Amino acid sequence: MLSIQGRHALAKLMLPFFFVLAIGLIMLGLTRRQAVDSLRMRLADGLTPAYQLLTAPETAFAHLRQTVTGLTDIAGENARLRAENQKLRRWYNVAVALADENAQLKASLHWIPDNAPNFVSGHALRDAGGLYGRSVLLAVGENHNIVPGDVALDASGLLGRVTETGARTVRILMINDDASRIPVMLTASRGNAIMAGDGSPYPRLIYYAQDNRPVEGERVVTGEQPAPDGHEHGAFAGMPGGLVVGTVHYLRPGTPVVVPEASLDHPDIIRVFNYMSADHAGPEAPGRVRLMPPMPVAPELPFVPFQKPTKGQG
Repeated sequence: MLSIQGRHALAKLMLPFFFVLAIGLIMLGLTRRQAVDSLRMRLADGLTPAYQLLTAPETAFAHLRQTVTGLTDIAGENARLRAENQKLRRWYNVAVALADENAQLKASLHWIPDNAPNFVSGHALRDAGGLYGRSVLLAVGENHNIVPGDVALDASGLLGRVTETGARTVRILMINDDASRIPVMLTASRGNAIMAGDGSPYPRLIYYAQDNRPVEGERVVTGEQPAPDGHEHGAFAGMPGGLVVGTVHYLRPGTPVVVPEASLDHPDIIRVFNYMSADHAGPEAPGRVRLMPPMPVAPELPFVPFQKPTKGQG
């Protein structure tokens, strides 16, 4: 055991000793470089198992983390592939229906109607007034010859119908207004339904056959129904069938709606088509009851007073 004085003396000698040792090692490395490199590599080879033992837990943990991450990625990839597969099945059905419709349209390209409807173009004016919650004013200029019941379309599809006319503007009732009810046809399922506006951007589909429900993604066009006179008219008098409306979408199970092709939120250029025939005066205003024609009155007969038979008369 060293005394306290000896320890202090030894502590003072450690720094010069290590300094001289470092200088000596440097000089040895410069003069005997091959020997020093060989000694260093032998020392590294001898300590390799210790290094491996120290890094083994870290390597195992990294491998485990990579395995777990790979399994999570595989599960997510499988879920994404299943969702894409379902989406592809739905769009395959829609593509088949569109191919059928395209073939029918190509077959009818040679037919051009002689009495093509007249139309008037105009710019939509932002207006929140009027009797309806979803309507727009259209600036059409003077001498427009537009009447209530004419059909309004933009470049993509059906917007609505004319309800009021003025000298330079007309009001269009949009298809998503609460008062809008339009019979439509579903191109894929070949079913009929009523498209009812409810004030939201997506009109609802109601009154469709429960055994022939609308298909997600199928196209919706205006339907055709027989009028009382036996002729074919559109959703109402003056609206033909086959006008593009939109596509079917389910906001939630059992609630099909129509995603309109037309821009209902920000309409700009609108065309109003006059499909009205000469024997139709336009649709009745919502809520108005059509008056019944007067009943025919039987011709009056001359009044003959009753006479009591006398005796001797049969």
